[in-house]
Amino acid sequence: MKSKFLLAAVAALGLVSAGAVPSYADKSDDTLHIVWRESVPNVDPYFNQLRSGFIMAGLVMDTLVFKHPDTGEFEPLLATSWEWLDDNHLRFKLREGVTFHNGEKFDADDVAYTLNFVADPESKILIPNLGFLKSASKVDEYTVDVELNSAFPAALDYFSSVLPMYPNEYHSEVGPEGMGKNMVGTGPYKMTLIDGVSHYVMERNEGYFDSPKGPAKIGTIDVRVVNDESTELVELISGKADWIWKYNADQVEQLNAQPNITANLSESMRIGFLNFNIIGKAGEDPKDNPIANVKVRQALAHAINKADLVEYLVGGDARVIDTPCFPDQFGCDVDAAVKYDYDPEKAKALLAEAGYPDGFKTKVIGARNAQWVAAVQADLQKVGIDAEATVMQGATLVDLFGQGEVPIGYWDWGSYSIMDAAAILPAFFGGVSSSDRVGDAEVADLVDRAGKEIDVEARKALYSEAIRLITERALTVPIHSFVTPYAYRSDLEFTAYPDEQPRFYWASWK
Repeated sequence: MKSKFLLAAVAALGLVSAGAVPSYADKSDDTLHIVWRESVPNVDPYFNQLRSGFIMAGLVMDTLVFKHPDTGEFEPLLATSWEWLDDNHLRFKLREGVTFHNGEKFDADDVAYTLNFVADPESKILIPNLGFLKSASKVDEYTVDVELNSAFPAALDYFSSVLPMYPNEYHSEVGPEGMGKNMVGTGPYKMTLIDGVSHYVMERNEGYFDSPKGPAKIGTIDVRVVNDESTELVELISGKADWIWKYNADQVEQLNAQPNITANLSESMRIGFLNFNIIGKAGEDPKDNPIANVKVRQALAHAINKADLVEYLVGGDARVIDTPCFPDQFGCDVDAAVKYDYDPEKAKALLAEAGYPDGFKTKVIGARNAQWVAAVQADLQKVGIDAEATVMQGATLVDLFGQGEVPIGYWDWGSYSIMDAAAILPAFFGGVSSSDRVGDAEVADLVDRAGKEIDVEARKALYSEAIRLITERALTVPIHSFVTPYAYRSDLEFTAYPDEQPRFYWASWK
């Protein structure tokens, strides 16, 4: 189906006639013009849970370690080396000669300050899963020891992604509010403009150190926030924007037909799945909650036509998945997962065995795409389940689910771009999150033990057993990986990665 958005955008620009070529901004100004629809109330990365804020933080700030997206290997960034002193202690040797954008010298004081700030519950940071941090101490000017609350072998993944370093003198003076108004880091770009929540400008850091990130190839990155998708498309087609993403996937074919535009749907490590409220509402008899019955959940798994949903709705490079994690993550053992073929008749038989020969009424609530939720609703209807389908804001869904008000959530999770099962399994099966309404103590114990196991093979074995039980008991129904729609001017050299982290410091003009 042709998208009304793009047709309207093209018509508005007078580009309907064959051969009409939009006038693109001259790349000689060496400015990458980006538009997106997500404003960031606070660009301080520890007080932001939005992907757009995460992207800007990666341009302006640096972490201790860099994980290369092509190889999966850890490389030196602000730390030149690291070693495990024991299961609970890491020592980082820091890079000398680095300065923050405001002129402050980078050293151990900055690292100890940042990590102790993050570990302090009074800081009330918004990044989850950082409870493994206990404290950090300065050994000498360029050495820091980090103590963990318990063994956490995935720690380096976190040090390479969601733990950027503050300048301690500046941050101790201005705090998160000041950092949100003027973000200061050591990264390949300097933040030079934060105009409310609608306009951000970053300029290349000409004094950037020898880093796997840089030096940045494009001089300036100009980000503007627009209100809707049609405006976003007009900006790209008219040449006012060079890069957009997360538009409606239906637009890809028509965008590719436009002169000088490249559009694609690139697989993301974000996964879509059905999240079950197995424990039900407070005080509810499990007999009154069909989802508490394992045969009902297995029936639901057989009822969903994953292949058609992926082919006709998600599209692009998306794939069907059978694991409760992204298959490329460490510990996500595809072979351990019990697989449920699309089989409506088997689903009906399982419902009958569970005591629901005529099905039952329930709700399926999602936060991303009404068509996807409707497809699940239709599949459930075919096996006799009368499911009310709704789409709402993600934060509202999370809140209601945690209160036990949502029987089936059409969930998604991007693992904060961390390629380790430790970034997803605890959130839904570890017994510590409001998003976990499973209540399976055996699985929670396996997930907890795997998260603390230092021995690689033993850790893999624990995750494999957890995945076997999660899928055997149908504690969730994994459905698909996501795709991220990208579109950009064809003279821009840009590579998309599954972690949904556009690395603009590697982008360049052709």
